[in-house]
Amino acid sequence: MKKLVVALLFSCLPALAGAAGGHDVELEKAPVNLQDKVSLQNGAKLFVNYCMGCHSLEYLRYGRMAEDLGMSDELTLKYLNFTTDKIGDQMQNGMTAADGKAWFGNPPPDLSLAARHRSSDWIYSYLIGFYEDESRPYGYNNHVFPSVGMPHVMAKMEQDLSEEEFESNMGDITNFLTYAAEPIAPTRERIGVYVLVFLAILLIPAYLLKKEYWKDVH
Repeated sequence: MKKLVVALLFSCLPALAGAAGGHDVELEKAPVNLQDKVSLQNGAKLFVNYCMGCHSLEYLRYGRMAEDLGMSDELTLKYLNFTTDKIGDQMQNGMTAADGKAWFGNPPPDLSLAARHRSSDWIYSYLIGFYEDESRPYGYNNHVFPSVGMPHVMAKMEQDLSEEEFESNMGDITNFLTYAAEPIAPTRERIGVYVLVFLAILLIPAYLLKKEYWKDVH
């Protein structure tokens, strides 16, 4: 029985490696801070302007995003929604799977859970990992995902900005996609801080009470 369990664990290793976003290059550390609403708002803006023409976030609704990122429904629909979707709708685009396959070889994936599937570091390294390669159909290749079918849609931005500014923007997109993969995470982090502060305060009377109970015990 023990040998059977060990064999099953080893058989799962390739799948686990793929789920974690296996790679042959060293990944850059993603500047993820789910409490930074300015970064999340900029990431959302960049995502809908540069990425959402092909990629959707079908597990995230406009209204949930607006509430979590501290934006009004009106501004969200005005600046982050280029369709006729309503505030309660999921963040989907109009590209069909057939069109995506015809244009890029494969339909562009939904990115709702990309940060959980690949990791935030993988996404960030991928976004800053494009380089010119004339052998590719769109003139660019990627260090993290060689021969990827996706064009470098941020190429003009990368040319116009300094390296630091460009990487900051890619970090904001990564931050937003990390939030999108688990929208409850920022709230959970804030509650966790409150719990730790409460426990730290509670430690003081608990320690004093312990001393009082045990003062006559030698």
